[in-house]
Amino acid sequence: MNPDNNDPLISVIIPFLNGSDWLIEAMESVISQTYFNWELIVVDDGSEERHSVIIKKFCSEHKFKIIYAEHEGHVNKGVTISRNKAIALSKGMLLAFLDADDYWLPEKLMYEMELFKKFPAVQMICEASLFWYSWKDPAADNIEIAIGATPDNLYHPPQLMKILYPLGEGQPPCPSGIIIKREAFQRSNGFEPVFSGIYQLYEDQAFLAKIYLNEIIYISGKANNRYRKRTDSVSSAVNDKKRYELVRNFFLDWLESYLDRQQIEDIEITALILSARKNMNV
Repeated sequence: MNPDNNDPLISVIIPFLNGSDWLIEAMESVISQTYFNWELIVVDDGSEERHSVIIKKFCSEHKFKIIYAEHEGHVNKGVTISRNKAIALSKGMLLAFLDADDYWLPEKLMYEMELFKKFPAVQMICEASLFWYSWKDPAADNIEIAIGATPDNLYHPPQLMKILYPLGEGQPPCPSGIIIKREAFQRSNGFEPVFSGIYQLYEDQAFLAKIYLNEIIYISGKANNRYRKRTDSVSSAVNDKKRYELVRNFFLDWLESYLDRQQIEDIEITALILSARKNMNV
């Protein structure tokens, strides 16, 4: 697909902290997309100098397509603030997220653009993910994990809030499988900065909750992203029960406050929040 005036610009957002080898792979997967009208914004979240130098050099070699940014003083502010910073620098009508250690298949953006054309009311598309184990062990089997809602369907608010984790039982989308229209992102006020530090475990879920509650979403059965499975990732914190319960309660408090501020009243969601609290005290 050759770019023309009718091809919307897609801004690809990658915050990173070290991991330059993986990040180069991630950026190369963007460069390899069959949809050409994209820009890539990477935000250095306080990486060690050797990683920053490598990424700055790579970005300078693709300076017409890739923007490198960092926080003032080269400090670490967390993924939520870094994503918001990248989006403030971006120009695209669409925002696509890619974690710095993940990877896209070449047709990802092309496929999603066709879906947006087919379903113009859709504000966000979430796709399945390939849980990528073979990056470390070539003999390991990769596993395709579908989102826990009937695929290839439209969902109106607040359906997915009741179906998907963290209130429902369905598998939530991985960040690298999410693309959203800028106008919907702006309506949501972006990622929640309070979900940083130990609360980073739920930063995606807080953002997604706002979208589930307010926007039309398409769930795709395609898995055009590879989610690198690592034992040292933030999600591994779920194995620490006390920390997990602390963070989950923080999220539930935030969600109740958000519902109150937005004057959203839903008996089923209220019951699911209550159930989530009770299950942690069993």
